Amino acid sequence: MPGAATDGREHTATPPSCGAATTEPLEMGDDRLAIDDQSWRDLEIFLPRGAGYSVYGLLNLTRTSGGAWVLRARMRRPWSSAHRIREVQESIRYIIAHRAAFDCMPAEVIAHGVSRYLDGGLPVVDSMNPLGVFLEGWTTRWGEVRMYARITQGVLKTTKMIRGLRHILDRSWFPSPIPGELGVLLEEMRGLLSRRAFEGMPSVESWQLPTYTIITLDRGFRSQEEEAVRRLLDLAYQVDALVAMADATTSHGMVIPDVVDGPAAIEAEGLVNLFIAHPVPAGLHLGQNHRMLFVTGPNMAGKSTFLRSLGVALYLAHLGMGVPATHFRFAPCQSLFAALNISDDIHGGISFFRTEAIRMKAIAEAMNAGRRVVALVDEPFKGTNVKDAMDASWLVLEAFANATDCLFAVSSHLIELGDTLLATDRVVCCRYEAVELEDGLDFDFNLRSGVSSQRLGMRVLEQEGLVALLRDSSGRRGPAT
Repeated sequence: MPGAATDGREHTATPPSCGAATTEPLEMGDDRLAIDDQSWRDLEIFLPRGAGYSVYGLLNLTRTSGGAWVLRARMRRPWSSAHRIREVQESIRYIIAHRAAFDCMPAEVIAHGVSRYLDGGLPVVDSMNPLGVFLEGWTTRWGEVRMYARITQGVLKTTKMIRGLRHILDRSWFPSPIPGELGVLLEEMRGLLSRRAFEGMPSVESWQLPTYTIITLDRGFRSQEEEAVRRLLDLAYQVDALVAMADATTSHGMVIPDVVDGPAAIEAEGLVNLFIAHPVPAGLHLGQNHRMLFVTGPNMAGKSTFLRSLGVALYLAHLGMGVPATHFRFAPCQSLFAALNISDDIHGGISFFRTEAIRMKAIAEAMNAGRRVVALVDEPFKGTNVKDAMDASWLVLEAFANATDCLFAVSSHLIELGDTLLATDRVVCCRYEAVELEDGLDFDFNLRSGVSSQRLGMRVLEQEGLVALLRDSSGRRGPAT
């Protein structure tokens, strides 16, 4: 069973004490997707422990704390290279097709036990002479009983880990070459397991192994091949993270996207939100002919949820795993921005509107630097008066619509912008609607084409009883004295 909770809540992974320096999957570089802190928060990829549901918490189906650490490291550094993304996708597909082979991956009790064994500062027999091994082993066995018990436990857990990894590498599981990252990891694992010190492993786990056997295995694990054992544990963590990504893809019914070369593009059908029990699917098609999606509609109709769903799906696609949709096709971008929950900075003396301006500036700087940008913006410039909001929004949205090789999805209550944006011929306008009933508003959360004309602010106030409450309060007020 997975070692981490799977309810979507954030669970802080403990850095593995063994091989921590090498658990990062691959080096940083230009083929990494750039995401800033605001976007991490807005897309709810990572949240402080106990703060609520996060994408990481939902995907963390790892068996070990080391695997959870590697998964988190991978999620902090998505790919922007189509080649790299495809390598991960090939691994995920292969794991799904051969899932039973990975049931023998080390569980937390084994991985943690091996890590403690290697880092425990236990005495080790260095002699290569059989007589020396016997004498030093006898001294350890009867002179340091507690130490010997810990050595025995460490040897047995390391042996069990090695047997499990060998079982995974059994050729009968994999009749064809193993593709992608997984193939590289397992091939290195196979090479390490072929070393002489790992030959002659006991076929069963038993505390009754002869002292000479325990001491000989311990010498091999911690004196001759300590680096190899650490690397095997590290490789197990990395495979654990890939298996978790495959399991999350399967368990949440996600589809592995089509990755295409060429200019920025996103096509999605049946796109849903991972955290909604009964989501209403949506679709979109953006490319160089239509570079911006402009979404209008009343409050609570689904605009912000849709933008977040799109952002999370695109982020997962750059990780190389499945996305919550029935079809997803994209050309990788280089920078992903989300501006969904902007707030002022009281301590820094920065107003809400200025914070919005700084956010738009960051997007513009990335565009001007020639980066392929995808930006999701929820109700820009709502921190100022209507006239300035209209002028600022038009300035920004016109630039977005004309930006080459970049894509944007923007929601707004400024429905007056819709007709003007449509005239640019590069904008797709969609809307959410509410059905007005006698007893309130009904939302079906279906994304439709066109610009919303609904103005329901006063209706919401009436539905909440605020209008009647204020009228009653005004009628009860006595004459001024």
